[in-house]
Amino acid sequence: MGSCVIIGAGDFPAKEYPLYLLRSAEKIVCCDGAFKTFLHNSERIFGKKRLPDAVVGDMDSLPPALAEEFSNIIVKVEEQEDNDQTKAVRYVLGHYKDIDAIHILGATGKREVHTLGNLSLLMEYTRAFGIDSLTSTPTIDIVSDRCTALAVTDSCTLEVGEGRPVSIITTDNSLRIRSEGLVWPTDDVVFDNLWKATLNRASSDAVKLTFSHPSMAMIILE
Repeated sequence: MGSCVIIGAGDFPAKEYPLYLLRSAEKIVCCDGAFKTFLHNSERIFGKKRLPDAVVGDMDSLPPALAEEFSNIIVKVEEQEDNDQTKAVRYVLGHYKDIDAIHILGATGKREVHTLGNLSLLMEYTRAFGIDSLTSTPTIDIVSDRCTALAVTDSCTLEVGEGRPVSIITTDNSLRIRSEGLVWPTDDVVFDNLWKATLNRASSDAVKLTFSHPSMAMIILE
């Protein structure tokens, strides 16, 4: 078993934790817009030139010269129903059966619309692919220099460390989440807008969330 890192075309990571995930990954998949940036940084990260195992996307942002030179790892997916991040996730699930964790880097930054869309897709993957950040095999998360985003589908306990900023986001306005270990309890929060349980903070090392029913939610740890 091992991990796979998917690299998007947002901000390329600079801090140690996401770079550690990249260095220790068994498989690396670039969305097409991230391939050139990965090539530019690979020697610095790995101590030598390293290619990703695949470059996935519609190839609309990949220079033709790179597409021709590295045609053996290019996976062109022309359909436009999904973005390149989702195409890459689908490729990993279909081709790397021994992977037990998927970490998505470069999903945020640069364009706010891409950041919002890519983060929300983390919840969608629990429904579309049956994968989440805690209980599935593989698990999945989004990691940046600023945060780790997790998708959860039911009651859970998270070991986050006292004082850590914690945000909870869901698109299910019928969901109620009872919390323990947060400075501001979420028991009475009505999730009718994305901001409603953001910018909280852990008051203990563990945060326990009890869902009123199974649903989709995203936890962002800063």
